[in-house]
Amino acid sequence: MANTELTLGEKLKKQRRKRIKKLGRSLIRNLADFLGRQSLVGDMPIHDNKDFPFLKPFVENWQGIRAEIDEILKYREAVPLFQDVSRDQKRIAVGNNWRTFILYGFGTKLEKNCRQAPLTTRILESIPNLQTAWFSILGPGYHIPAHRGVSKGILRSHLGLIIPRDAEKCRMRVGDKIQVWRPGEIFVFDDTYDHEVWNDTDDERVILLFDFDRPMRFWGRLLNKSFVSLLKLTAYYQEPKKNMQTMEERFEAATRRADQNLEKLADAAD
Repeated sequence: MANTELTLGEKLKKQRRKRIKKLGRSLIRNLADFLGRQSLVGDMPIHDNKDFPFLKPFVENWQGIRAEIDEILKYREAVPLFQDVSRDQKRIAVGNNWRTFILYGFGTKLEKNCRQAPLTTRILESIPNLQTAWFSILGPGYHIPAHRGVSKGILRSHLGLIIPRDAEKCRMRVGDKIQVWRPGEIFVFDDTYDHEVWNDTDDERVILLFDFDRPMRFWGRLLNKSFVSLLKLTAYYQEPKKNMQTMEERFEAATRRADQNLEKLADAAD
């Protein structure tokens, strides 16, 4: 009887989740046009970097940021898969193809992960209204299907770090624009435009991805803040938040075990 009740409860929860997502998509569509008109930097797929002066330190320090992700990738298997952090991403993240090392999630700083990347964290802290930041690690030959972001009140930036040699075959479409990553180059885009990614190479692609509030007029800022506050009450936010904390603990434990093993090997060699 208990198993039947549990199964029924799961079904009801799944149905409720679908209804909320459907309602959310409708709300997002209605908000998008208004927030686009409230934008102080225009409403287009790819934005001009000159509107965001805080991007300059990322370009100036990209090699130092690259060195930090190089160290993190020594523990690659402990870096979580995207769909393990958020099950809402299972349509676009499958298998072992996409890993994310999260520094900030929904405005929350993951202190232990940030200690693994102090330079990156220091520069991120200079961004006005930072929402999310993570290292995005995309496997060879993977295609991220077309999808859209949640809110036009947010803009997204990508900093190229580890880019396949044949860069033209590792690209992203945003609306009708094609964008190719280059090491040390950064760009800003609106992820509410339909977008998808191809890595048609045999190499891994690693970037620093971060989201920040779109510069908007007063009513746009107010409405977006209210929308994000409501979003934080839903499973879309609550489940990844809980998972992020768990994954952070796992990564720290994995690095600690690896360091202890190295110390044992060193002692044995002596």
